[in-house]
Amino acid sequence: MRIRIKTRWSKENREISVEDSISVLAFNSWKIGMQALLEIENQDFDIDHQMQRIQVLEEISAFMIQSVDRMIHGTTSDEDRAEIITYYAKKMADHVHENARDFGDLDDYRSPFIHKLNDRFPAYAETKWNEDDDEPGFSMSREFATNVAAVLGDRDRKWALDYIQQVLLPDFFPVFKRTIKSIGLIEDRKMPEQAGH
Repeated sequence: MRIRIKTRWSKENREISVEDSISVLAFNSWKIGMQALLEIENQDFDIDHQMQRIQVLEEISAFMIQSVDRMIHGTTSDEDRAEIITYYAKKMADHVHENARDFGDLDDYRSPFIHKLNDRFPAYAETKWNEDDDEPGFSMSREFATNVAAVLGDRDRKWALDYIQQVLLPDFFPVFKRTIKSIGLIEDRKMPEQAGH
């Protein structure tokens, strides 16, 4: 890719390739997703097999990819944005594949994950993004919660919906957002009078 961005990985603002930046983002996104999965399991939701865990991680990953797309919209050209999101999706698909192949019976888990993204994105596109706070609006967070809750057992679905939207998402999203900022994909969007506070 021809895009280059600045990173805060070191004291000097050095330019690195977007591939390296997105690889780091994908790695950390997966770790954040694993922590979110652990929080779901700690709530004693009905997750009883490894592939169900992978499915939860797929939904978290789809939400993260959609969130990055919303965050860089308006500050990145459509062409560059498409390249970034495509590469990010591919790197997340690698994580899905590497973790799922130990538990499932398919040879390839990348393609099914990409198909899932293509299925999820039209519904996400209809949801709202909170531009002021640069975070998911109610409808987007509800869509995310609905997708994750659908993976869980019927016994937990209704409770899971509220927990994921009202507790889990507000807990992990700020960490995810800081990770995106740390590689330089987005900047703080503070009003001038807030910048000095």
